[in-house]
Amino acid sequence: MTDDFLELAVTAARAAGALLRDRFHAPRTGVESKGSPTDMVTDADRAAEAVIKEGIRSERPDDSILGEETGEAFGSSGLRWVVDPLDGTTNFLFRIPHWAVSIACEDAEGAFVGVVYDPLRDELFSAKRGSGATLNGNPIAVSDASDLSRALVGTGFSYRAEERAAGAALLPTILPRVRDIRRAGAASLDIAWVAVGRFDGFYESGLAPWDAAAGTLIVLEAGGRTDVMPALGPSGTGLITAGPGIFDDLRDLIDRALGEANGESHRARAAR
Repeated sequence: MTDDFLELAVTAARAAGALLRDRFHAPRTGVESKGSPTDMVTDADRAAEAVIKEGIRSERPDDSILGEETGEAFGSSGLRWVVDPLDGTTNFLFRIPHWAVSIACEDAEGAFVGVVYDPLRDELFSAKRGSGATLNGNPIAVSDASDLSRALVGTGFSYRAEERAAGAALLPTILPRVRDIRRAGAASLDIAWVAVGRFDGFYESGLAPWDAAAGTLIVLEAGGRTDVMPALGPSGTGLITAGPGIFDDLRDLIDRALGEANGESHRARAAR
């Protein structure tokens, strides 16, 4: 049964990816801002979401679908699809080849299938709960890094100015204590890159459900660990994830950075 859901997610992701790949080098249309002047949506986002929703509804008409661009359409089955039709719209607009399609299906326990598809590289990350994670059908695993000082860590920043400033305030503590930081600009794909070991870890606050639902399942099934990244403002919480060898150290470092940014010592935060 789970295989049917995964096959449906893969088919929908590939269909949306083909549309987006065709439009990547075409003139941009229908470009508008959403929550802030720098958070954009395009006709490509809307068209890709329509393709995904049509594909899901044709097979699963009674399921709920939560899409980034159109909100939630409620169903009666108790299952919910969580869809980001184009994660990395800013990259897409600037013709930076780092963006993805993200689709997960959730039951009462959370995501049980997840797909993150990178159309330009034709890389499809997928996972089923309890069955491991794959890249183009081949099993994948998180990094075996054990030394945080040598870890390459991905991150992201909110489009809200005050939250961007709060995220930047963490860097003076974090950056000197890792190999380096990367901000690639598509959270679902960045999380999938943790699952395949291209990043040793990743953290970002203010993630929406569609940003992380599929990627979180994929990284867990690839042997990674996750925890909630505290909120830096009204956008809410996010995700910390890494391989088991550095996860605790990365989480502690982020906690220390949060404390120092707020004028608290790491010891004082740990004691609370």
